[in-house]
Amino acid sequence: MESKIDRRKLLISGAALAATQGFPAWAQDKPTLRFAAVFSDKDIRADMMRMLAKDVEGDFKIEPFLGGTLFKQGTELVALQRDNLEMGNVAPQEISKQMPSWSVLTSAYTFRDANHVLSFFSSDLGVQMKKQAEDQLKIKILGPTFYGTRQVGLRIKKKVNTPADMAGVKLRMPPGDAWQLLGRSLGANPTPMAYAETYTGLQTGAIDGQDNPLPNVQNMKFYEVMSQIVLTSHLVAFDVLSMNLKSWDAMGPAKQKTFQAAVDKALAWSVQQHLSRETELAEGFKKQGLDIYAPDIAAFRAHAQKVYLASDEAKSWAPGILDKILAVK
Repeated sequence: MESKIDRRKLLISGAALAATQGFPAWAQDKPTLRFAAVFSDKDIRADMMRMLAKDVEGDFKIEPFLGGTLFKQGTELVALQRDNLEMGNVAPQEISKQMPSWSVLTSAYTFRDANHVLSFFSSDLGVQMKKQAEDQLKIKILGPTFYGTRQVGLRIKKKVNTPADMAGVKLRMPPGDAWQLLGRSLGANPTPMAYAETYTGLQTGAIDGQDNPLPNVQNMKFYEVMSQIVLTSHLVAFDVLSMNLKSWDAMGPAKQKTFQAAVDKALAWSVQQHLSRETELAEGFKKQGLDIYAPDIAAFRAHAQKVYLASDEAKSWAPGILDKILAVK
């Protein structure tokens, strides 16, 4: 009797094991999507990714690697292209290195504000530019990750109203030709310097100023070594949440639709959080004694666009593309 029961158990167990081996691994477990970014786990965008992970946890597991722990800044795009990464936060400047026509999206005063960025990417023109990038770069662009509007912060007390007032100002900019062009478009003398060295650069006078969104100014404590913030609003800063094409295709149409809806929800939430934070910080910096004011934005915009249209970058832009982007409501 006992031997018959044991034999029956073995047969049942063997059948179950055979059935399990008949299915591929992805059918047994939720796919893991590794996400790489340089921002820290304290960043609003980290909360955004946690929101997304919770919303899609029934189908996927999103595993975040923040602070550049998995891939260094600027290498996420290539990692996606080489199938070494499933999801990444990619700077449009990195995309424009491989696809120069995208550099228009990194130029000064192309976008009015964060909502203009979102509207553009959902417009016919934005969809077209995303598809061009996807076809050429072989990645899936899910949407823009806004992280603030770049403002000029100065150590010196010189009043700035127009680009002419920025002449001779040593403005720290990230290394790279695109960033140096941005600095020149403001009328400044751009000085390449690593982000981590910027505080010391301001403190010692190696640079006269820097440009960053206000949350970055708070996080890095630049306000301690600055006297003023000029609200030039010259660049609405965003990266693009992107995905490895094989991982995206493997989802299938139904899961792609629900995943994209969850992404759109998380991105919109992040925008509102950043906008609220910027308003709070502007008031906080004023209370700490910094002079905060808006210059002649029209003069800055006209100067910047003149510099960009005369640059080599603009040669790769589609005819009339800047006006078309500006026309997006």
